Amino acid sequence: MARSNEPAFWSLFSAGGMVAAFLIPAAILITAYMVPAGKIEAEQLRNVMDHFIARLLLLAMISLPLFHWAHRFRFALVDLGIKKAKLPIAILFYGTAAGSTICAAYLLLPPIFS
Repeated sequence: MARSNEPAFWSLFSAGGMVAAFLIPAAILITAYMVPAGKIEAEQLRNVMDHFIARLLLLAMISLPLFHWAHRFRFALVDLGIKKAKLPIAILFYGTAAGSTICAAYLLLPPIFS
């Protein structure tokens, strides 16, 4: 039986779904409602986001949903009948997610890259 790389992509898909379902709504609640309402000071939020672990969490909140999108959209196009372009679609979508993750890491983690 041939080995497959599908489990790695399915794990990124499920992790992205969990992040999109649980962490992003919490981030929206904090930044869109609690900061303007004065429950959390903007300076406090800025101090938290200056911490390295918070930046890693933000990187996960950006990159994992991108891989979720790539996997979902890839299989949506395959289900629509674009089976001949399965490999180019996978390269394009997962490449976009990987490139966006690298870009986000470069912007969020400047001490590592400098």
